Amino acid sequence: MQSTLPPQSDHRGYRLSSIDMLRGLIVVIMALDHVRDFNMAGAMQDPMSDPNVGVLLFFTRWITHYCAPLFTFLAGTSAGLMAARKKPTELAGFLFKRGIWLVFIDAILISTAITFSPFAFAHPGGHTIVFVQTLSAIGVAMMVLAAVQFMGSQACLAVGAMIVLGHNLLDGVWPQVNWGGDTPLWVALHARMAVTLDHVQIFFVYPFLPWIGVMLLGFGSAGIFKRLPDQRNGQLLKIGLGLIAAFIILRGFDVYGDPHKWQVQPGSELRTLMSFLNTTKYPPSLLYLLMTLGPAAVLCAFADGFRGWLKDTLVMFGRVPFAFYVAHFYVAHAIGLAVGMIEGYTTAQLTSWTDKPQDAGLGLEGVYLVWIIVIVILYPFCRWVASIKARRSDWWLSYL
Repeated sequence: MQSTLPPQSDHRGYRLSSIDMLRGLIVVIMALDHVRDFNMAGAMQDPMSDPNVGVLLFFTRWITHYCAPLFTFLAGTSAGLMAARKKPTELAGFLFKRGIWLVFIDAILISTAITFSPFAFAHPGGHTIVFVQTLSAIGVAMMVLAAVQFMGSQACLAVGAMIVLGHNLLDGVWPQVNWGGDTPLWVALHARMAVTLDHVQIFFVYPFLPWIGVMLLGFGSAGIFKRLPDQRNGQLLKIGLGLIAAFIILRGFDVYGDPHKWQVQPGSELRTLMSFLNTTKYPPSLLYLLMTLGPAAVLCAFADGFRGWLKDTLVMFGRVPFAFYVAHFYVAHAIGLAVGMIEGYTTAQLTSWTDKPQDAGLGLEGVYLVWIIVIVILYPFCRWVASIKARRSDWWLSYL
């Protein structure tokens, strides 16, 4: 089928459509997970933690595991491609400022989008809630990269590999905390935690250390994307297949790489497969990263050969991931609030952190319908932002 969209063009000649297509795909998939959070009845519980979860719900959640690793890795790759055009001091300044910006947006705009109250909302204990999630993890990793990139891309690759390969050694010795108590701030490097500062309670959802490793890997791998298409795609395919093979072998032996062991489920090969694929995201284990980055590399190897309206649409979304990310939280939550009010619940009930009715919301089929609606709503906005970024080079556009 021929594309009905005009050809994608961008004054930023360093951009690769294969990277943008992959980034666009993951932000669209990511929206499915957040639509589920805001619109599905009983969505406060992570489906992966329920041994009796339905198959479709399991894979609806599982496919979204690809988003954070690719988001972070490709952010590092983009920084690595920028290194060819910027001096190390210029790149360091950009990455550090960009990192601070992402942390700020996560704490203010995204926390507000999750709670629908300015600067988050008052917890029953009297605290104001702030969430530290994906953007903060990427932002902190960028600030670290701002310093480490002076060592060169190969050093970044080596340090990133050591972190990704070795951080699971901390599983048995790192403090394991719950959301209820105050803990030292350094624990957030490798564990989910909450800390109270005066009247503000901060939830660290994404432990920082592994994501720093992924960012450094992305930066150190940027050289692959500077090669001629055939060479680049051939190497990506080999790397991707190697990572997939490593995942299958290591997961099969189940000796190292993930604290969550898989189990044979008697009488159900599908349930056994689900257990095999149920790796740990918080923090992202070695096996979790092999499971996600491997297939992504394979897909990227074939991305140049894709044609048509779907690729053009994904490339467009992939060129404005920040705009899509921020906007989709508000749209998905607004629809979820409207659905709940139609069902007869009050806004106070629907925005409660502890007392939200578990039966408020839609079934899984409704979640998929709302997901499509969110994508359609955001399409013209993202296309408009993409067109501005393609035509203009204002400094502030790099922060959108």
